[in-house]
Amino acid sequence: MKSLSTSLTDPVYIPKEKFSRYDKLWLRIMNDKRDLPFIYLLTTIHLLVVPIAILLFTPVLTGWWWWAVAIPYFYVSQFYFKGSFGLMFHCLCHRKMFKAPYQKPFHAYITWILCPLFGHAPEGYFSHHMGMHHIENNLPDDTSTTMPYQRDSVKDFLAYFFKFISVGVINTIFYLFNRKRKKLGQRLTAGEYIYLAFCIAMCFVNLKATMLVFIVPLLFARLVMMLGNWTQHSFIDAKDPENLYKSSINCINTVYNHKCWNDGYHIIHHLRPGMHYTEMPAEFIKRKDEFAANKAIVFDGIHYLHIFTWLLTKRYDKLADNLVNINGNMFQSKEEAIALMRERTKKIPSPSL
Repeated sequence: MKSLSTSLTDPVYIPKEKFSRYDKLWLRIMNDKRDLPFIYLLTTIHLLVVPIAILLFTPVLTGWWWWAVAIPYFYVSQFYFKGSFGLMFHCLCHRKMFKAPYQKPFHAYITWILCPLFGHAPEGYFSHHMGMHHIENNLPDDTSTTMPYQRDSVKDFLAYFFKFISVGVINTIFYLFNRKRKKLGQRLTAGEYIYLAFCIAMCFVNLKATMLVFIVPLLFARLVMMLGNWTQHSFIDAKDPENLYKSSINCINTVYNHKCWNDGYHIIHHLRPGMHYTEMPAEFIKRKDEFAANKAIVFDGIHYLHIFTWLLTKRYDKLADNLVNINGNMFQSKEEAIALMRERTKKIPSPSL
């Protein structure tokens, strides 16, 4: 196990000594200067991803030239930028980046034009995440809850994933309408089915480009999101599932947090959903005694993919090696820590909730 250092390596806001003209152009319509990195990312995407996506649908490239461009495009868009874009959009769902009247059109543009390039059907992420997940917090009414599954089982993860792929959107639509969140339900329904019709239509325009630019990224994104949610909510105290310290995890001091806007601080995010990502490391240190008192699961130096892999291979020894023993008194031994982690990954049947 590891000790907690109060000197974290995850990103915090460092004021710029001087803003460029490009910075100043955007700052006039932005709410928070700390969001300038999002502008840099969006600019890069418009230079490297958007033009190539359009080019792949044109007759300019044919034969092996098309594949010579398509393969690097897929890698850059779906492996290099996908995480950064998706978690940036996550931040934008929680905090308005632009001042009125710019916020609505900019958010709509990102939602309907850019999101599909990274596998997000329009309106789906916002409706699911803001209208359902952060209200239910992975409890039984959450349509993507991990509670009924054995969370270190490959078989259960596959069942979880295929359930979401097959009925996840429909269940979320029903949830939103049943909870009287009609506008969100309408947005999710419209976004999902307009996008489905769009993809079908584009298959008649250029099948292989549609598959590579829109359909495969959609399936890949849903796998990644379910893998992420599974990992973030793998360790749950069956006796206290509503306790946010005991139903999620934190990953600290990892390069993942630099690429994905401190997404590793998932407990902090559920405690303070609207908190700016640069404030999360300090908030964690501020709450460390509460983390220790609740035996919250915090990993140091690893990210969700490590945790997912070691969970499904039942390598609790590796997980324990990277577990933070906050204040030095959460666990008396590695064996005790492993026992707690095993207990928190057990399937939680509905009658016992």
